[in-house]
Amino acid sequence: MKRRGLLIIFAVVVFSLLLYGCGGGEEQAAQDDSWQKVQEKGELVMGLDENFPPMGFRDEKGNIVGFDVDLAKEVCSRLGIELKLQPIDWDVKEQELNTGKIDCIWNGFTITEDRKKNILFTKPYMKNRQVLVVMADSEYTELSDLEGKKLGLQAGSSASDALEKAADFKAKLGEIAEFNDNLTALMDLEKGGVDAVLMDEIVARYYMQAKNKDYRVLDESLASEEYGVGFRKGDQELMQKVQETLEAMAEDGTLAEISNKWFDKDITIINK
Repeated sequence: MKRRGLLIIFAVVVFSLLLYGCGGGEEQAAQDDSWQKVQEKGELVMGLDENFPPMGFRDEKGNIVGFDVDLAKEVCSRLGIELKLQPIDWDVKEQELNTGKIDCIWNGFTITEDRKKNILFTKPYMKNRQVLVVMADSEYTELSDLEGKKLGLQAGSSASDALEKAADFKAKLGEIAEFNDNLTALMDLEKGGVDAVLMDEIVARYYMQAKNKDYRVLDESLASEEYGVGFRKGDQELMQKVQETLEAMAEDGTLAEISNKWFDKDITIINK
């Protein structure tokens, strides 16, 4: 009787483990209520750097505007929810996301292999390069000309990531200065505090055109990259809703329309 009882207990345990193993994936999937939570509160909280034109920045009236802001507004409108813009410290953006203060990071957010370890990205919607910006009258024309010079960049940005990967170039620099945002770095460039600024080409060229600044972008870039919208790792359903909406906007021409508004041409890459 004792042996038979042990066999029965063993069989029950094995059956339970098999049942749990088969249903584990479904249980885990059922726990993803990210879209439901956003629906229930009626808004998507978008984390952004408010000094990153033309993707997200404050206009003369103090309103946050930009290409990514327009994209997010249209996505939320189609999903039947409101958009809440939440400026964040870009240097701690992942912490802001993972603590639940924001629902996504959407502001010229570069997709990298390191970031993909902790963040769930949409597919890329735009390409970009990390370039060196100098004053138009400077003598610098190539990366090698900056040997021994002072380079400025935004802390916690993809420019910082690109510089780390360009070890030879970094080793030859004289000094590296970090700033809270690109616009502050460019102001320091004008004052002669730094010799060049490493930053997103899209931001650099827009700022040069919009503000008629006397800068120059070196032809040689440090890295090529792509922008995506970032979510918490487990928020697959929310990410998918945004992805599907962006694809629909690309299909009906809305994405191209918004791009033309900000860049005078369609530079988006969804469905292309």
